[in-house]
Amino acid sequence: MKCPICDKGNLKKGTVKEVMFGTYLGDFPAQICDSCGESYTDQETTRNIEKIAKAKGIWGLGKKTTIAKTGNSLAVRIPKEIASYLHVSEGMEVYIHPDKEKIVIECSKRQGRQQSP
Repeated sequence: MKCPICDKGNLKKGTVKEVMFGTYLGDFPAQICDSCGESYTDQETTRNIEKIAKAKGIWGLGKKTTIAKTGNSLAVRIPKEIASYLHVSEGMEVYIHPDKEKIVIECSKRQGRQQSP
């Protein structure tokens, strides 16, 4: 079957490593394009991935927020669910840096998170 994304490659059976928000969810069967690398999981596998993400407390953690002005600086409000998940609290020191078109905020303590193997 042709890849619906690139329309060049063919889909072949394989395995994909699923990671969400830096948390390893497992390896799952998928159809993978031999040209662009896009992967597709079936409905049952997708439901299983969602179930695992919910059990790990990371399903729905992605949020939009608004940049605010405070004095001569800009401030980013961290939604409560993300702050709770990362154990971030007022006064905690973090490291912030750019990564291409992203702003990365790294916490010094990463309790409660399982990193990729």
